[in-house]
Amino acid sequence: MFKMTRNIARTELQMLFYSPIAWLILVVFTIQAGVLFSDLFARVVSNQAMGYSVSGSSLYIFSNNWNGTFTLIQNYLYYYIPLLTMSLVSRELSSGSIKLLYSSPVTNVQIIVGKFVSVMVYGAIMMGVLLVLWFLGLCTIKHFDWPAVLTGILGLYLLVCAYGAIGLFMSSLTSYQIVAAIGTFAVLMVLNMVGGWGQDYDFVRDITYWLSIDGRSTTFIRGLICSEDVLYFVIIVVLFLSLTVIRLNAVRQKVPLGITLGRNLVVILVACFLGYFSSLPSLKAYYDATETKQNTLTQNSQDIVAKLDGKLTITTYINILDPAGTWYAAGYFLKPDMDRFEQYLRFKPDMKLKYVYYYDTCYNPQLDKQYPGMTLREKMVELSRIYGIDSNKFKTPEEIRSMIDLSGEGNTFVRQIVRENGEKAWLRIYNDMQKFPSEREITAAFKRMVMKLPVVGFLTGHGERGYTSNKDRDYSAFANDKKFRYALMNQGFDVEYVTLEKEIPENINIVVIAESREMFTDVENTNLQRYIDRGGNLFILGEPKRREEMNPLFAKFGFELMEGQLVKQDTNLQADVVLSYPTKEADSIAYDFATMRRYEQVVVTEGVSGLRQVADKGYTVTELFRSDTIGSWNELETTDFVDDTIRLNPTIGEEERSYPTLVALSRKVGDREQRVILSGDADCISNGGLMSQRAGVRASNFTLILGGFYWLSDYEAPVDVRRPRPTDDKIYITSSTGSGVVKWSLVLVLPLLLLGGGVFTWIRRKGR
Repeated sequence: MFKMTRNIARTELQMLFYSPIAWLILVVFTIQAGVLFSDLFARVVSNQAMGYSVSGSSLYIFSNNWNGTFTLIQNYLYYYIPLLTMSLVSRELSSGSIKLLYSSPVTNVQIIVGKFVSVMVYGAIMMGVLLVLWFLGLCTIKHFDWPAVLTGILGLYLLVCAYGAIGLFMSSLTSYQIVAAIGTFAVLMVLNMVGGWGQDYDFVRDITYWLSIDGRSTTFIRGLICSEDVLYFVIIVVLFLSLTVIRLNAVRQKVPLGITLGRNLVVILVACFLGYFSSLPSLKAYYDATETKQNTLTQNSQDIVAKLDGKLTITTYINILDPAGTWYAAGYFLKPDMDRFEQYLRFKPDMKLKYVYYYDTCYNPQLDKQYPGMTLREKMVELSRIYGIDSNKFKTPEEIRSMIDLSGEGNTFVRQIVRENGEKAWLRIYNDMQKFPSEREITAAFKRMVMKLPVVGFLTGHGERGYTSNKDRDYSAFANDKKFRYALMNQGFDVEYVTLEKEIPENINIVVIAESREMFTDVENTNLQRYIDRGGNLFILGEPKRREEMNPLFAKFGFELMEGQLVKQDTNLQADVVLSYPTKEADSIAYDFATMRRYEQVVVTEGVSGLRQVADKGYTVTELFRSDTIGSWNELETTDFVDDTIRLNPTIGEEERSYPTLVALSRKVGDREQRVILSGDADCISNGGLMSQRAGVRASNFTLILGGFYWLSDYEAPVDVRRPRPTDDKIYITSSTGSGVVKWSLVLVLPLLLLGGGVFTWIRRKGR
């Protein structure tokens, strides 16, 4: 059998390469791949020449989501393969040579497998062109991420094989080659579209989503091999080859139509059955070929998920009256939303995802304006009608309220995580461009259920800023705003108020003292000192106008707020708006500060005092942020920065230089390290400070929250989901001339060599 199959494959390959179509496809494919690769390669070379980081060049060139070489090539394969396969069987049918095959001692299985092997070999030659690109990357990119790129080539090859099997089947249905090609295009179009069909019905959705070939090779292109995707291609290939064999048997043996249809149905059902089992989370296997394991949860997340013993259910509550409710409630939203938890299902396959749809009162002024006077149910019915959603799937307000109280979440889109032991946690969406939680927020929600998380106590009783109002100067955004991604409650902290009328509770890990407006009493000073003496961590934020009240507190750590306030001569910003730059020493405190330095980001401080050390209290001092060196000084005269003009006056002590605005202090207390952050400004992380935007300023005040509290919590929260930086950060070709040589080699020289091979083959055939 093997020998006969090999002979058929060899004959088919000869027929392929004796035709101009096969050579034309190779030449066009090579030019297309060369253009895609060389354009991205030249862009990376140019970025490197301009001094920009080119870390991660391998995956950027080959598999970035927008215009990666392989990302785009997978879309173009759709057009090549039908032209290649349209004549495989239809040629035999139209010429009558199929009768010669039937009369020979060869089975239909041998015929079909032999022809398919020829397609596999041709597909391997196409992939050989991509291997040339891979080899160029290997030679020109430092620490080239070659396993990930090879994985992408594997995915594209499997896609070619699947397309080939489909084209072979369509070729067996007709003696007209053009009809076979059009039919193949039609089937491929259906398989690319079927994933969006029947999304409102659970059973149908699971089947159609699995049948969809759209994006199947994307997983490989990103550097991840998943058993489900491998088996999908194997099942699809075997399915269509089997259907082709059944088709030829029906013609050769004149099998009745009913029996043929029955056989086809059995093969399809078996394929669906195998596909269902291959998609079960507990049966999936993965291999992440990327250098940084970017397709896999970070180790910290894996460790936390491992502690989630017992079953776990994530229930998503979707209110159609929510501003984006019609999008969330649409059937096509469901499967992509489930994919957000794919990496977690990999490590906890017994995790269940449930969706509950309802309608209830929520903040949506646009909807109220659009449908005034309508009841909640009437609004739900109208929206369902407009967007083609089944209104019967939405629970009434009474039904949803009997299940769960969502009023605390504003009856908006929210998820509740419930463990088998009854522990619960919320997972929200946020008011930013990304919208949905990232690994950091998801893992923080899980961590809340398995570990004791840090508690931040906000001091009250002296006019300090709190977190229970929405005023610009308060801290509700960064403390407990459910819709702000970087709020402490969304990053794994709990917050509560504390007073100094009694000792600070043992469960408080960090105390925030923001702009006290009154002096502490003796009792309060005693209780605060006890907290400090036991090694409690603090975040103390002062203001220039509160120097008298705050300096006794700063003095406990050997610092004071300087006289006056810092100003900066800048034609674009008000004088009292000072940009604080992260120091190199801040990198040792938190990796977020290193990120700020790398991307030249700043903390905007509006009304800030410089910090001055006046005594050594035994703390190791690390300056975190400093004002600009040029045009910045401590203004002692001007207080009206709107109507008055600032002037440097050295005679009264004003000095133009860089001043520290935030410092970190640490010392050993018993078996732990005490950590304190002092700030000369309390507005920088207030509601107004976080939300304000200034043209031309790369403000990143929220990073102060992430980095500062990460250090203060002894690195417990926010969850560290960093990955190592890719080491492919250098291109050995450093000039546009070199990248031009690469381009013309791929776009001109290599296609000409292939064209020459085609001409040589044609001349040789003519000679014979």
